[in-house]
Amino acid sequence: MYRNVAKALDAAGATFHDVVRITWYAAGWKKENYGAFTAGIEQAAREFDLRTPPQALIGVEVLFEPGILIEAEVTAVND
Repeated sequence: MYRNVAKALDAAGATFHDVVRITWYAAGWKKENYGAFTAGIEQAAREFDLRTPPQALIGVEVLFEPGILIEAEVTAVND
């Protein structure tokens, strides 16, 4: 997922350092998944040199594509 975001940011002339907010949508979310979810975010932050912007996590019943469990809406500001 982060690789796709990196490509979109690059196409806009931005980087992860320009990201100001991430909204996560998680299909079938259960609070016991929180530890694994945050561990994944921390690992990606290290791998992509991502500072941690404000984030929201919204549990939903399903996402648009069957089988997709996580979707992210990333907002970046690039001067």
